[in-house]
Amino acid sequence: MDIRQLQYFVEVAKQKNFTKAANTLHVSQPSISKMMKALEEELGVVLLDRSERKMELTEAGELVYGYATKVLQLMEGMTSSIAQIRNIERGRVKMGMMPTVGSFLLPNVIAMFKKQYPGIEIEMKEYSAKLLEIQVEQGSVDLGLTVLPTDAEKFSAVPLVAEDLVAIVHQQHWLAGADEVNLAELRDEDFILFTEEYAIHDVVRQACRMSGFEPKVAYMSSLWDFVGEMVATELGISLLPRSIVRRLHNDQLHTVNISSPVIDWQYALIYRKDGYLSHATRAFIEFVRQHLSP
Repeated sequence: MDIRQLQYFVEVAKQKNFTKAANTLHVSQPSISKMMKALEEELGVVLLDRSERKMELTEAGELVYGYATKVLQLMEGMTSSIAQIRNIERGRVKMGMMPTVGSFLLPNVIAMFKKQYPGIEIEMKEYSAKLLEIQVEQGSVDLGLTVLPTDAEKFSAVPLVAEDLVAIVHQQHWLAGADEVNLAELRDEDFILFTEEYAIHDVVRQACRMSGFEPKVAYMSSLWDFVGEMVATELGISLLPRSIVRRLHNDQLHTVNISSPVIDWQYALIYRKDGYLSHATRAFIEFVRQHLSP
């Protein structure tokens, strides 16, 4: 049994005449007769009472007509929905992001994207950078908004805007009057870092090692605003992306640029190299590329 058989049968049932059905479907009358006979043989029942002048449905025919109508309606709905997906009129994008990145980069871009593609739903979840890569690799999310570098063998990356890391110190700190500092000069400071599951933890440690020392870690936190508060109470210093520092709004903090080494903080969208990307997801990637690429 195929869809065409059901289409022919439904039209014959409506017209109660092979010739009229054939004209409506733009096929020959013998073709329809042959198709109806094959359908009856396959089901093992008579669907059409041909004994009267006016063709009528049998009891089995009435039953098949009801189901066939529903199947054809479902097929039409599926075809229409597929067309909407293909034309990016509907769909879903599942995206994971680092907590410190999403609020900085995404709100305006998502608002513009939703205006252009109102039928596309965007689901967003927050993860630490390392957990985010796992979620993308496992297919739990389609995309990850994170920082480079990531595993180039597993993920394709779309580089986005970049910023630098800066030091924050208390207003009474010896650096409070400085505009910049060499990271090596901070070797004796107490550092307040993000916890190990965050990419910035490894970035700061690596930068310190490049400058010839291992940072003395006084405290660790997963909350950027709490890190700022600990610096404001003179518990240590910290290195944060400039965009986060702008949102701390604490007059007890002073920002100092790192003159050497320059610590780049490159944002990127990542997705699995071997993974399927829906039309909606591809449209979102291209939209973000246009608005946030360097």
